Amino acid sequence: MQQQLVLEDFNLGAAELRLCTTALERAGNIVGAAKLLGITRHAMKRRIIKLGIDWPRARVVGPTVASN
Repeated sequence: MQQQLVLEDFNLGAAELRLCTTALERAGNIVGAAKLLGITRHAMKRRIIKLGIDWPRARVVGPTVASN
């Protein structure tokens, strides 16, 4: 079953941001998100920069071991 994305208003900028962030979260990478949106990887990267999307998300890194 396909999940629907509901937009709160007709603000095109907000809709583009919501679609791009949702696609990135679902796909987990730029190439997959671009495929979901039907655009190229390069176009997806341009939108990430244009919209100021924080990608890749900050990765949680395990504790570092200090050497003595």
